[in-house]
Amino acid sequence: MLRNLKELHDYAIGAIDGDIGHVKDLYLDDQAWVVRYLIVETGGWLLERKVLISPMAIGDPDWPNRRLPVSITKEQVKNSPDFDSEQPVTRQHEMEYLSYYGYPYYWGGIGYWGAAMYPSMMLPYLGGAGVVPPIEQAIQNAEASRAAHADPHLRSCNALTSYQIHASDGDIGHVCGMLIDDETWAVRYLIVDTSNWWLGHQLLIAPQWIASVSWEEHTVSVKLTRQAVQDAPAYDPAAKLTREDEARLYDHYGRHGYWTASQ
Repeated sequence: MLRNLKELHDYAIGAIDGDIGHVKDLYLDDQAWVVRYLIVETGGWLLERKVLISPMAIGDPDWPNRRLPVSITKEQVKNSPDFDSEQPVTRQHEMEYLSYYGYPYYWGGIGYWGAAMYPSMMLPYLGGAGVVPPIEQAIQNAEASRAAHADPHLRSCNALTSYQIHASDGDIGHVCGMLIDDETWAVRYLIVDTSNWWLGHQLLIAPQWIASVSWEEHTVSVKLTRQAVQDAPAYDPAAKLTREDEARLYDHYGRHGYWTASQ
């Protein structure tokens, strides 16, 4: 199911032995367009520290009560590697974090999460609580020197909100939200507010239609014309987005849906 990014803000994160804190932001991978981490503010029990939580740790969400259970303890969170939300997350930081929790590396495969499509599908590779099996550890060690200086392409979802959207022949609006798949954690659409160009309308842009993102200039360029955008099916944030709605949108742009074998 697709959920608005804003819906996840302030969700409680429940550890095995009590609540950790609340979601304040998410880090997305701007190449795969997948949420890699939730940024959680812990509150008073941990001196209002911010910590990273991987979707690999998340169990069955309690959507009605706005709570995400995770398979870690408060003590693990307390002793987890430090994280500075004001600084970019490096690959070295990620490797330290993933090794601490005993998670496999998510990069290097053909899926969203290693060779898999869902974060939970990586967990069977764990050889017990917080221990990576020898073969998997050897693979990780072999990758470490090569990956240590790679750019993880992690970007703040909060920062992306308000970025201007440029079509091939002019501006069309700004990012006002995102729709995220609550199973794969993939970003399926940017929600665009066109009020500066086309009053009272919102529209959806799939990541596959993005030509480039300039993090310095706070802009997103898309491979679409303004007329094509104006003629596209409207998006109503108050209505549930159905697969039929998505199919009409993709058909309008002459693209294959992400749910088909060919994209």
